Amino acid sequence: QVQLVESGGGLVRAGGSLRLSCAASGGTIDNYGMGWFRQTPGKERDFVATINWSGGAHYYADSVKGRFTVSRDNAENMVWLQMNGLKPEDTAVYYCAAIKDYSGTAKQLSRYDYWGRGTQVTVSS
Repeated sequence: QVQLVESGGGLVRAGGSLRLSCAASGGTIDNYGMGWFRQTPGKERDFVATINWSGGAHYYADSVKGRFTVSRDNAENMVWLQMNGLKPEDTAVYYCAAIKDYSGTAKQLSRYDYWGRGTQVTVSS
């Protein structure tokens, strides 16, 4: 069973950048589909980005397209979310997630088997 730990969150001004990291342990991620989600208090957890096993395919929520980039390195068991041009509405807890034995991408929260505990991102105006 893979364990996921996010890091890299923090407080940043609007227009700034952050790079979130997701470190996996307990197994290799090369046979896992990976994704990023985010959640604000009182709201549902929303899809942000997803990447396939090779890193060759990725999809983004419309709200972050062109600003966020998801990447992975299977040899290092790492997944990243580069966030540029941050806006106050990007403020949320960001979660890394994995789908076991799946090489593709997935936008649906219910398809993910493993989740990290999240990292807080706060964007000030």
